[in-house]
Amino acid sequence: MNEPLLSPIELAAYLCSRVCHDVISPVGAITNGLEVLEEENDAEMRGFAMDLIKKSAAQASAKLQFARLAFGAAGSAGMQIDLADAEAVTRAFLAGSKVQLSWSGPRAVMAKNNVKLMLNLVLTGQQAIPRGGMLAVTIAENPSSPAFTLRCSGEGARVPADAEAFFSGSFDARPIDAHSIQPYYAALVAREAAMSVSFSRDGEAVVIAASAHA
Repeated sequence: MNEPLLSPIELAAYLCSRVCHDVISPVGAITNGLEVLEEENDAEMRGFAMDLIKKSAAQASAKLQFARLAFGAAGSAGMQIDLADAEAVTRAFLAGSKVQLSWSGPRAVMAKNNVKLMLNLVLTGQQAIPRGGMLAVTIAENPSSPAFTLRCSGEGARVPADAEAFFSGSFDARPIDAHSIQPYYAALVAREAAMSVSFSRDGEAVVIAASAHA
């Protein structure tokens, strides 16, 4: 297995850029709404601005809460995360997007790195259906032996560029940029969680499967 390409400081910089990219749009919309409130006396326009602010604030909050679990420390080493919380932040994150979420799993807690991997695979699955569609997450009933699959169904479904290579451990000569940093990081999380990730086709769908090393 090749060693990762990025230094810790480069990885941190790319991940920070990724999070900022996700939240800058709703935060900018909040700023625009506040400017309208300051300048407009028309009741209809002020109502529109308030709706924009509320919607954008909810989007920004959802993206940050998802990023906190997917990229952040989310507690001390060895912490477990409730799968209900993982589902809630995922639903909020995808709300209003072109991707519909189906989630099937036990009411249980799971090791932090396993949940981080699952959420990162949600992002990878979102990239697999760039035109939108259905993302079905299925979690095995025994969280002590973690395994989950993501079935990505939609027009033009495809394995995201570089993802398969990163998860197979092929880090050499792979271009790392703001677009590829997410699957790159997800592969590092999979390594840390001692889990294998594979990609396959099932008809028009892409299936991402993760399971603990034997």
